[in-house]
Amino acid sequence: MRQRQNDRGRPIPSNAQPKNPWKAGSKPKAAPRAAPFEPLKTERLILRPLLPKDAEALHRLVNDWEVTRTLAEIPYPYPRSLADDWIASTAAELADGAAYHLAITGKEGRKETLVGVVGLRVDTARRIGRLGYWVGRAYWKHGVATEAAKRLTSWGFANLPLDMIVAEVTEGNDASCKVLRRVGFRETGSGVRSSLTTGDEHHVRVFEATRGDIFGHPEPPAAHAESPDAKPLLLVAACALVDVDGRVLLARRPEGKKMAGLWEFPGGKLNPGETPEVALIRELKEEIGIDVTAACLAPFAFASHAYEGFHLLMPLFICRRWKGTPAPRENQTLAWVRASKLTEYEMPPADKPLIPLLRDFL
Repeated sequence: MRQRQNDRGRPIPSNAQPKNPWKAGSKPKAAPRAAPFEPLKTERLILRPLLPKDAEALHRLVNDWEVTRTLAEIPYPYPRSLADDWIASTAAELADGAAYHLAITGKEGRKETLVGVVGLRVDTARRIGRLGYWVGRAYWKHGVATEAAKRLTSWGFANLPLDMIVAEVTEGNDASCKVLRRVGFRETGSGVRSSLTTGDEHHVRVFEATRGDIFGHPEPPAAHAESPDAKPLLLVAACALVDVDGRVLLARRPEGKKMAGLWEFPGGKLNPGETPEVALIRELKEEIGIDVTAACLAPFAFASHAYEGFHLLMPLFICRRWKGTPAPRENQTLAWVRASKLTEYEMPPADKPLIPLLRDFL
């Protein structure tokens, strides 16, 4: 069965549409939610959960043919009661971690004003998100869609189990194509979708983005002049902190950093003249606020991995004794993980071969 899909995700559903745009009659596995959703901020905007009080403004903005005509799942005219029903459904989906439909608000003086909606639907089984957005006509050509889409895309890769985010644009909607390209999406194909708005099929352009497209790829060190054809070698030291219960500490790279959203062992690059032990002592203090001595760092294994443009060599140490309580100092997320559960955490390619060794040892 061909799914109905608009060019900007599924910001406003209709009762005539299947509840799940991925496949009629099935429900995607929900992403786990560890804490209430905190609003996302940009320089000018706030992206927050939709509230019942937003229904009147939402209806006024979206009940506009110029807004609706490229959104295949929004009926036109748009019934006022549908705004109430849809906002209620977004709260349930957000609580389940199945979708994050957020109000885009700005300030007009001291008053918060709804200007549009941005959403990210999550399919954790496939590790794919689907981005959607729309902005009221009065706020077009002010960069609102780009700012909101970029913020939610960045947050999604850093905080949700996603390897890719996709979006679709109705053929002829060049403004939305420009938005996605500015965010970092690549056009990868085309398709035909059914439109609830027009009752016809329409052509769409398909866009995709990976974590590397949004945050960039790891930067290689400078190449040696005497070997211009060889890949530069990047030396990184990592540490598996093991607590009294045999759990290992993992850190999730924060939004904005290369490979954001992936879990890794604490550690970092060696500065010129540093040994791996000295680098780890410095990094563990800077990253998570603990004091470690070289005597407590036991060499365990190493990873050797070829990235595009450079080769990474990473010795892994085990540490069972330190002073202080590990706490995030660089906006990262920390998790104590049983060795048997380490494979459930998505890690950079270089770290993955270390997991079975560590699991068997512990």
